[in-house]
Amino acid sequence: MSATVTTAEPPHPAAPDGPARSRSLPARFARPAAAVLSGLLIYGSFPPRTLWWLALPGFALLAWTLYGRRFRAALGLGYLAGLGFLLPLLHWTGTEVGPGPWLGLAALEAVFVALTATGIAAAGRLPLRPLWAAAVWILGEAVRARIPFGGFPWGKIAFGQADGVFLPLAAVGGTPLLGFAVALCGFGLHEAVHQFLAYRASRTVPRGPVAVAAATVLVPVLGGLAASPLVSDAPQNGTATVAAIQGNVPRAGLEFNAQRRAVLDNHVNRTLQLAADVAAGKEPRPDFVLWPENSSDIDPYRNADAYALISQAARTIGVPISVGAVVTPDTGPMFNRQILWDPRRGPTATYDKRVIQPFGEYLPLRSLVRWISPGYAEMVRRDFSRGTKTGVFDLAGTKVGLATCYEAAFDWAVRDSVVHGAQMISVPSNNATFGRSEMTYQQLAMDRVRAVEHSRTVVVPVTSGVSAIIEPDGTIVRQTGMFTPGALVAKVPLRSSLTPATRLGALPEALLAAVALAGLGWAVAGAVRTRRAANGG
Repeated sequence: MSATVTTAEPPHPAAPDGPARSRSLPARFARPAAAVLSGLLIYGSFPPRTLWWLALPGFALLAWTLYGRRFRAALGLGYLAGLGFLLPLLHWTGTEVGPGPWLGLAALEAVFVALTATGIAAAGRLPLRPLWAAAVWILGEAVRARIPFGGFPWGKIAFGQADGVFLPLAAVGGTPLLGFAVALCGFGLHEAVHQFLAYRASRTVPRGPVAVAAATVLVPVLGGLAASPLVSDAPQNGTATVAAIQGNVPRAGLEFNAQRRAVLDNHVNRTLQLAADVAAGKEPRPDFVLWPENSSDIDPYRNADAYALISQAARTIGVPISVGAVVTPDTGPMFNRQILWDPRRGPTATYDKRVIQPFGEYLPLRSLVRWISPGYAEMVRRDFSRGTKTGVFDLAGTKVGLATCYEAAFDWAVRDSVVHGAQMISVPSNNATFGRSEMTYQQLAMDRVRAVEHSRTVVVPVTSGVSAIIEPDGTIVRQTGMFTPGALVAKVPLRSSLTPATRLGALPEALLAAVALAGLGWAVAGAVRTRRAANGG
């Protein structure tokens, strides 16, 4: 049988939700179940799995769930999708403190997904709906990355794509463009399936919708391939031999102060062992050494023993060390600080972490938290303060940008050091609190995306693992295991050119947000006109 070709694109009207009692039980729960499954598929695309492509059917199923739904239904279905995604993704947040913070954080962040879902449902009534829907998703991520308490960008779709074909787009427009490409392809996949099923039913091929489906699936993939030349690990400013130390942490059995000293001892001893290996010709001599965040939770400015131990390690290895320390003034807040420790002069330059974790490194709404959970408020008795200066250390002639742990999730925090001349990036981290959970792998994937986004080597020293050395193309060249001491030494390329993503900064995100707002305005205006027409003007 021959197919009839038509050119008009049929409208996408809102399908009425209808009274629940008029539907069978399976039909009543089909969309809620699909919403949860869509979230689970998107979660499945994140590390430690390398199933990046699961995000595509996840978005396709989300489109099927939301298109044609009214505001209230879309809000509820979106919340279920958000829980399906974020509950398993953020499970690690309750590793040491119980399920309360995990459930509360996932429930709060799922609200943003729910609100985004209402925009996607509205976009489903427009022509070119995959385009508008994908832009709305990025708008939702942008809002979630900024509020409340400075935002929580963990779980941006881009961070699940370190092994995907779309990754080179990070060098073009950063994580917003990378995430947009994934969402667009996923929503386009729904459009392709929708048009195929429509063809099966009517044997007609509407050219417009078919072209939209094909374009929204293929353009993101082709865009990723076209951006591949921007990804390079070729040295532009020579190379540097870097060492990343993972001292490890005691597993259990030590009271708090003794454990802090044990962690410092571990990093000193592993550095001394590296110095012995260098002297024996087993390892190349590094140009500088990177220690993790919290490698000295004892303030070396106030504690003579800690100062002496770090100085001993620096003198023995004979090169500068970037030390992660907790600095505790007599009064006021503490500082999560990176200290450049010179083998001859001792502590010199410093960088204070600028993005600190709410309810972890400082306690917002302290009086309310104390009323709800006095024990937790007592545990976070003293807040950390935010730093104000960009972190770029000159380590033996190499400009090393600093983004401490949680800061790697924030676009601006990483870009800032590159704009200020960083030839490579260090992400000192402490993941020991989260055990053997997926957290460390999720963060490592972020660091891989950042390497491609800014075309820089990224070195990730972690107290307990996984530490890694990542080349500018996102490839991990060296890495440790978890909860084991280690030292990674590698010669890495230094680069100074700026990718389009680095140059553009927040502009791609702003443009996509503008596209989303334009689409939402169009949808709302259309709904108002339809209602007026139904009411006789």
